[in-house]
Amino acid sequence: MGLTIGVDIGGTKIAAGVVDEEGTILATCKVPTPPTPEGVIDAIADAVRTVSEGFEVEAVGIGAAGYVDDKRATVLFAPNINWRHEALKDKVEQRVGLPVVVENDANAAAWGEYRFGAGQGHDDVICITLGTGLGGGIIIGNKLRRGRFGVAAEFGHIRVVPDGLLCGCGSQGCWEQYASGRALVRYARQRAQATPGNAEFLLGLGDGTPEGIEGKHISLAARQGDPVAVDSFRELARWVGSGLADLASLFDPSAFIVGGGLSDEGDLVLDPIRKSFRRWLVGGQWRPHAQVLAAQLGGKAGLVGAADLARQG
Repeated sequence: MGLTIGVDIGGTKIAAGVVDEEGTILATCKVPTPPTPEGVIDAIADAVRTVSEGFEVEAVGIGAAGYVDDKRATVLFAPNINWRHEALKDKVEQRVGLPVVVENDANAAAWGEYRFGAGQGHDDVICITLGTGLGGGIIIGNKLRRGRFGVAAEFGHIRVVPDGLLCGCGSQGCWEQYASGRALVRYARQRAQATPGNAEFLLGLGDGTPEGIEGKHISLAARQGDPVAVDSFRELARWVGSGLADLASLFDPSAFIVGGGLSDEGDLVLDPIRKSFRRWLVGGQWRPHAQVLAAQLGGKAGLVGAADLARQG
């Protein structure tokens, strides 16, 4: 199969791109994400039609945040769009006249990194995406592992603290409540509240109050050596690394790929994650260690991965 289209559904925009067999994006377009579930489907179709002009496109892959069924056709549950058992494949196919494959967005991003990014050369890769929440993808034996019902790799909702913090999923103590962009901001605000003298630079980047601290402020302050910002990254990394050590016990991959917005911070976040991973890896002094790598495709991973999964059929 030649050219395919990948679609990445975001909270504010829908991106579509024509992608070739080498993972190169040949054309892209973006449209605002409508407020209604049916409007999102229409917007996806519009984006596909727009970006495909002038190209012979053979299929469409869609990355959707939520649970996608084992047939890669129906979005069982997408909290941000309010889809419930949404027949996304059929509805988009009817509008665009092309075969459609629907995949969880984190799975699509994981596949993109495995095929064209940091995962090249590895047969067994676990990907995590550190953004507002925490997502993931599993590639074992060169295959994307989705589970019997299509909803595997929801790593963010592994419960790591019994009766811990309330999660948006309705459970308590989920990993993403301690290892995510949202968690990083919470750590910084709590520490700035407790010891404002150690957060003078960080507080000055916002409105002077702990509540005014945002993720971008923490990154900048940490690079300037602000003690609270640095300590907040260390706390985040402690939770991420310990979770990766648990995943190593389950899957024993050769590499972990860390993507999502927080991975853009590079060694500021990756070095302490690697240290925590080594600290918590069971039998770590006697066994081989998986590499902990930064994702390479950035925000393009989901679009490229979805397009390639459509090519795989």
